[in-house]
Amino acid sequence: MTQRTWRIGLTGGIGSGKSTVAGFLARRGAAIIDADAISRSLTAPGGRAMADIAYTFGTALLSPDGAMDRQAMRERIFRDSQAKRQLEQIVHPLVSQITAEQAQAAMQNGHRVLVFDVPLLVESGERWRKQVDRVIVVDCDTETQTQRVMARSGLVSAEVARIMAQQASRSQRLACADAILVNQGLSFDDLDAQVAQLAADFGL
Repeated sequence: MTQRTWRIGLTGGIGSGKSTVAGFLARRGAAIIDADAISRSLTAPGGRAMADIAYTFGTALLSPDGAMDRQAMRERIFRDSQAKRQLEQIVHPLVSQITAEQAQAAMQNGHRVLVFDVPLLVESGERWRKQVDRVIVVDCDTETQTQRVMARSGLVSAEVARIMAQQASRSQRLACADAILVNQGLSFDDLDAQVAQLAADFGL
């Protein structure tokens, strides 16, 4: 009998520890397909999205090395909601295309658990939900999120709050979850033990 391939959506708010969980799953043999990394590659110097971004938004949104100026784009989107839609229309189809390419390559390499690490999975509505068998949400309270992001990035709390306000709320994420990993007040070993328990359901 052919072993089934699991397609798992992994999400969580900024600072939740989602990347740490992805790392634990990768060590157990899952293929991690990182939507954020794909998106960043598209807007890096020479990235597949850069010609369309330059055409749509002009060179003011480009950094000197030819990448998208992420801070300038954040400011533009904050002022102009239409800009967010325009950027998504450029980036989302390319993310989908590269995601499919990476998933196909992972299966050809023998992976039977594909973990799609998608920060904005809940915000995307059905676009991502219909592509995965299960959604895992990494959860913690907003104060913990804020402290972690401030510690790692040097942002002030108001800037972190602004980023979080543009993401789905904690309750919206939890409502979409098939499984929840609570990453609060835990050591790495405790979190890894939670991941191991969950991973066993998918044969890892």
